[in-house]
Amino acid sequence: MTILSTPYTDLGTVLDAHHRPIASFRFYPEQQLLYIRWTGNITEAEVIKVATAAGPIQQQYHCALLLNDKTDSTGEWADALPWLEYEWLPLALEEGLRAFAYVFSPDMQNQIISVEFAERVGKHLPIQLFYDVETALEWLRRQYVAA
Repeated sequence: MTILSTPYTDLGTVLDAHHRPIASFRFYPEQQLLYIRWTGNITEAEVIKVATAAGPIQQQYHCALLLNDKTDSTGEWADALPWLEYEWLPLALEEGLRAFAYVFSPDMQNQIISVEFAERVGKHLPIQLFYDVETALEWLRRQYVAA
């Protein structure tokens, strides 16, 4: 049984300007895990929109673990990096974020941005990059035990 097969609360979906889903949120209370699953082509505006939507979730649930799954997404969102580092990250840490697992998009450009994001975030909390969700969950499980 994996973490993703345990009970969770569906916390909704964020839509892009064309009303297409770009990210969905699930909260797994037993693990204090927020799972964000991205879909479609992502831009700076969408990354900021999703991170902003995650703020109230983090305030309510104080998720210690974040699984950011970009398996089904592509896109260029490098311009969002400063905002994520200086606006989103301090608030997420304040609300209890302790470890961040990041599953790569198959898009190479997106992977390059993801590595830079991990380098910036890694100065403040444990973050690890992965190619699949199961390996990311295993790593997160170890972070939760260590916390």
